Amino acid sequence: MKEKLSALFIIILFCAFAAYNFVSANKKEVLNIITPVMFEIDLNGNRTVDDGETICLPEIKSYTSNLTEYREEIKDLPFEKGIAAGYLADEFAHKILDGKEVKVKFTGQATPQCKFAEIYVDNKNYSEILKSSGFAILKGKPVNENKFNENIKDSEKLRLVIYNHKSSKYHKLNCKYGQIAHDAVVLSVKDLPDKSTPCGFCHIKKQKRVYQSRQSTYMQKTPDIMTSGNIKVLLTDFTGISKPDKNCTHSVCREFVNLIDSSKSSIDIALYGWTDIPKVRTSIQNAITRGVSIRVVYDTKTSGSNYYPDTENFVKLFTNKRSDRIEGSAQLTNALMHNKFAIFDREKVFTGSMNFSHTGFSGFNQNSVVIINSKSAAEVYEKEFEQMFEGKFHTTKTKTAIQKFNLSDGTKMTIAFSPQDKVITNNLLPLVNSANEYIYMPAFLITHKPLTYALINSYRRGVDVKIILDATSTTTRHSTMNLLRQSGIPVKVENYAGKMHSKVVIIDDKYVVTGSTNFSNSGENKNDENMIIIESPKIARFYSDFFKYLWEKIPDKYLKFNPPAESKYSIGSCSDGIDNDYDGKIDFADEGCR
Repeated sequence: MKEKLSALFIIILFCAFAAYNFVSANKKEVLNIITPVMFEIDLNGNRTVDDGETICLPEIKSYTSNLTEYREEIKDLPFEKGIAAGYLADEFAHKILDGKEVKVKFTGQATPQCKFAEIYVDNKNYSEILKSSGFAILKGKPVNENKFNENIKDSEKLRLVIYNHKSSKYHKLNCKYGQIAHDAVVLSVKDLPDKSTPCGFCHIKKQKRVYQSRQSTYMQKTPDIMTSGNIKVLLTDFTGISKPDKNCTHSVCREFVNLIDSSKSSIDIALYGWTDIPKVRTSIQNAITRGVSIRVVYDTKTSGSNYYPDTENFVKLFTNKRSDRIEGSAQLTNALMHNKFAIFDREKVFTGSMNFSHTGFSGFNQNSVVIINSKSAAEVYEKEFEQMFEGKFHTTKTKTAIQKFNLSDGTKMTIAFSPQDKVITNNLLPLVNSANEYIYMPAFLITHKPLTYALINSYRRGVDVKIILDATSTTTRHSTMNLLRQSGIPVKVENYAGKMHSKVVIIDDKYVVTGSTNFSNSGENKNDENMIIIESPKIARFYSDFFKYLWEKIPDKYLKFNPPAESKYSIGSCSDGIDNDYDGKIDFADEGCR
């Protein structure tokens, strides 16, 4: 009898597991929302948009503010009213579908543009949800007329313009120049970039009033460079730079060049990636010529994409160099030497989140850079550098005691390294758990589960937690963004061309945690990284003010919706010459920009 019951129990478990797998296998992730009735859905599970993955709802149409799609959908309203209604419809679609897993039931019909299918989200038919919203159109008429009329009234309160990414001009909705722009998006006036200018044709009389009203919605620009005793902090503002360059005019590049030019005996560089910057290369060559000893350790990969193809050519400049390639172990080699630091004359350290690339040195990406004028700090970094230069990378490195010391101005500093020091668990988590007032995080990504739960717990006990994430992190497989949002924590996704590349935590006007470490399992347990904890009220307030400035610059709508990294919703991303979402397509070759 017992044997029969056991067998029955096993069969039930097997059936339940099979049913779960069946349901899971039929769920597909929504990658992009083109209009409320047209989406890009990850049918093959590779997390990129491929041919044949554009899905349209059958029969129903919808209003949309997508300028390339509206003409076909809206015929019964003046252009301005249709676009305004479409703006609300787009927001509604994002609220329902953004980042969700859906079931797809194909009808068997298709056009060259898309396949037709019914979409089920949270076990509800999305077509029916859209019909009840008042945004759906069937046979040329609104499905829910009462709700439709309410939507039209709500849309009339919006202050919308057409923003042309390429020219940085904004137009009234009825402006013929705005309507024919190829690289344009509909935005609220308050969401316009700082450097945008009014179209001379449609804003001749009122351009001053419109521009001033927009500017008043933003915080005043905060300083992005400061010096406190032995530490200089540089923060790059990616909201004002539309594309990267190699001119070395930004302060982070000038500071790096000055350190090279003033070095007398030695420079040691830990390099994740390099893009050739002529002025930096020339400074390095001049340093070699005048007898400065330069050593380099750098990352190499045996598989996957290489985002920095200039690196291999760059390291040919140096006699003393070592890659993180570990013979006989592709697994160890594919862990990242992700540091980005340099030590000058064993006295000064240049470190932070910035890669030595044109997207870093130009300020195109938002980064945190710290220059430490301290022999004690330089000595700590030298010990780590020596391990790597001797061929000990990743988990082959020897664990050293976490270094804590006071700088001459009284600033307290802790320096730790991955993976040997468990930098998140041993250093960051205790600070998060002891926070009393606020925790602000401008971060490339968050996938580290214990850190995520610590942030949630801090939020639940009354700490003001705010997070800004990079747009690419929303599709990272292990991202905890949704978990953080579901717990009530305000998480904004940036909507600029450059990356939110900082790895920073600011706590209670007291601590700043910075460095190269992404808040991930790999950042803590696999990659070569460095993390600095600076205890300084002055520096913490400086970072905090800058974070608040960025928070205000990113529209509140991106507390809920995630702008695709390469799309007209990410300002400048369709004309910057960069593959912002790592899919091999740039600007208008990318579906998000077409």
